[in-house]
Amino acid sequence: MSAYLLGIIYILYRIYFYMIIAYILMSWLPGARDSSVGAWLAKLVEPYLAPFRRFIPPIMGMIDISPIVALFVLQLAVSGLDSIVRYFAV
Repeated sequence: MSAYLLGIIYILYRIYFYMIIAYILMSWLPGARDSSVGAWLAKLVEPYLAPFRRFIPPIMGMIDISPIVALFVLQLAVSGLDSIVRYFAV
């Protein structure tokens, strides 16, 4: 049971991780975020990235490192969930 739950957690993590990466890469392409895929990704990813953008200012006014911190925090959360599931599975 715990292996099944951990598998689901890791699959959801990877999907959301790649959604964030795709959203970040779309910012490099003009008009990509204005497409239907960009709008869909924005609805799913922006609520998670917004708190990080509020506390981490862009470097030199242009380089936004908040998604890097957000991905790191997401990895920490998944590691914590992994530990909790493994603890209660014993």
